[in-house]
Amino acid sequence: MSSRTLPGGSRAVIEIDGAHGEGGGQLVRTAVSLAAARGVPVRIVNIRARRRVPGLAAQHAAAVRAVAALCDAQCDGADVRSTSLTFAPGRLHGGEFAIDVGTAGSITLVLQAMLPAAVASGERVAVTIRGGTDVPAAPPLDYTCWVLLPLLARLGVSAELAIARRGYYPKGGGEVTLVLQPVSRLAAFNEPTLGALTAIEIRSHVTRLAREIALRMEGAARAELAPAPPVDAAIEVCDPRFALGPGGAIVLRALSAGTVLGSAQVAERGVRAERLGQTAARVLMRDVHGGATLDLHAADQMLVFLAMARGESVFRASSISSHAATAMWLLQRLAPVRFDVQPTAQGVFVRVRP
Repeated sequence: MSSRTLPGGSRAVIEIDGAHGEGGGQLVRTAVSLAAARGVPVRIVNIRARRRVPGLAAQHAAAVRAVAALCDAQCDGADVRSTSLTFAPGRLHGGEFAIDVGTAGSITLVLQAMLPAAVASGERVAVTIRGGTDVPAAPPLDYTCWVLLPLLARLGVSAELAIARRGYYPKGGGEVTLVLQPVSRLAAFNEPTLGALTAIEIRSHVTRLAREIALRMEGAARAELAPAPPVDAAIEVCDPRFALGPGGAIVLRALSAGTVLGSAQVAERGVRAERLGQTAARVLMRDVHGGATLDLHAADQMLVFLAMARGESVFRASSISSHAATAMWLLQRLAPVRFDVQPTAQGVFVRVRP
């Protein structure tokens, strides 16, 4: 990372190597979101340099445009296949926004980029996003609704997510609206130990597929959970008019007094429903048995918010993913925050010091 000055002697630009660590789209999303939140211009080079098709994909470009709209940023290079971009934020503000990914690119990944900047604006934000709601290589929408937003609520974030249509690969066509109420400040997350579970919940849905598939996902997950606290399951068969093509997903969450742990799998052609349910349940129980207070994906997604929070946060995770390690590297370069990661017998203990 290096810094240089914009023409005209304005704010120094922090240059970031987009190929560092995991080197994917998450690095770009986090960089522009925190740049907007802190009012710091960034230049990202070597974007997704090691991917089969380097540069920004449609969902990455949409995420950059979404964050730019929140702060009226000067943005150069936010185009599909661009391998470098410069993002110079203006003043953050609320308002109503509409973002169209234009493909089945993930809506949840665009939300990941927008949310930290939207929270930092301190104003009401309403955004409608069109694209994929439940697609491979991204959290399904119900994970965001069921796990991420409840975790953010513990920090003081009040947000509601409404689904107008589901969108699956390859047709997309999904549409959701997020309404975020003004946030004055973010509280710290202080959950060093996992308390007793109060319940485990399962939500599986299908659209333009047989109800039996959702039942098989749920049944396989339930079998993997025994013995466990009471399990509450819900099956949803969406109206065929609710999506352009077939698809589905299963999301599990474990509730305790202090936190929410989640796990999810998206339906894929050629993958048996039972395997999806078993995998989701096994991943969840790995975190439960390891005493995690944030699941592997939440630990990744929550880091930027904990870096913005007032006060020290602590949590346990089963491990630090390559995404999380890359996010820590990036956040420490863009914000006054330090991450202390201590290995334990069953995972890691993480202390976040803004």
